[in-house]
Amino acid sequence: MRPGIKIATFGIAVGLAVMIAAFSVVAGFKNEVSNQIVGFGAHIQISSFDVGTSFEKQPITFSESTLQQISAIKNVKKTEKVITKPSIIKTENEFQGVVFKGIDGNFNWSFFKKNLVEGEIIDYKNSDNKNKVLISKSLADALNLQVGDKFNSYFFQQQVRVRRFEIAGIYSTTYSEFDKIFVICNIEPLQILNEWDSTQFSTLEIMLTDFSRLDKAHKDINALVGNRFSDDGLLYNTLTIKQLYPQIFTWLDMLDMNAIIILVLMLIVAGFNMISGLLILILERTQTIGIFKALGMKNSGISKIFLIHALFFVAKGMFWGNIFGVGIILVQHFTHIIRLNAEFYYVNFVPVSLNISVWLLLNIGVFLSSILILILPSHIITKISPAKAIKFE
Repeated sequence: MRPGIKIATFGIAVGLAVMIAAFSVVAGFKNEVSNQIVGFGAHIQISSFDVGTSFEKQPITFSESTLQQISAIKNVKKTEKVITKPSIIKTENEFQGVVFKGIDGNFNWSFFKKNLVEGEIIDYKNSDNKNKVLISKSLADALNLQVGDKFNSYFFQQQVRVRRFEIAGIYSTTYSEFDKIFVICNIEPLQILNEWDSTQFSTLEIMLTDFSRLDKAHKDINALVGNRFSDDGLLYNTLTIKQLYPQIFTWLDMLDMNAIIILVLMLIVAGFNMISGLLILILERTQTIGIFKALGMKNSGISKIFLIHALFFVAKGMFWGNIFGVGIILVQHFTHIIRLNAEFYYVNFVPVSLNISVWLLLNIGVFLSSILILILPSHIITKISPAKAIKFE
């Protein structure tokens, strides 16, 4: 293979590999960061309408029939009743402002199980565990606490109330802003502190089966309970995780634009490589073109021969591009060799996610683009004179 053709093939391979890597990294970032945020706050939250953003909210209740209607909405996986309440943890030498998140025995622990670093997950169906909590590693380090330690937490209402808790487990996620404030506890002590009955809670968290259908599920839930008054005269407010944390999801959406820019740039680079490769083929076979024309072959037939020949080096470049691109993704997925600062990127490694449909579309798009790009230089053949071409050296 001529050096020019090798360079063109290499350019196509690199371009496709970069495209695959770029889209996989963007998808990986969106999945990983979204999972971290959803792990703390669910996909959709229903609470009392509050113009502020305080964690201290008015109590709401739902009848069993309403809860069943919400659960029956397509894409709804699970509903969970929670209470959030600000507090201050004080030890002998340290103190820290936190938010207690009270949950019941039906809470889905899968997110915290994945991020548990010490201790154990708490079974709140066992009444003996009602004062046990899950605390983050960053809070445990700041307060010099370990699994099994007990501490006092101060809740400021009309009067200061103190409750004593025991650490059952320590978790650590890559979203430090949440790690710094959230303590997971049983819902009952918070209901007692708020003087609420067992049916009252501050937020109904709703988990979905498919994040991509978030807006449709929110619309259906909002039509059922949104902007309606409860029996106590409180206005229900439904918010998606995107509405609760718009700055994070705006940043994630911007990553899509970066991937598109990379796609366009790589297509331009690959296009130049393909054009140069075809021109090299034509120049190297100018005499052959002259002979074909002298024998009466039409320009379209000659162009088709060179296009098919050019598509062979395009296909070869795409083959190696897929090998390199998918190989890089697999290495990063299993080894996490490329690390990141979680404080800035919300993850401690470059996350990757290879979507088969996106991968297929990239390959189809590159192949079709190659055909369109190669048609133009192939018309040069029509300008070649048979007499001059046969004499060409």
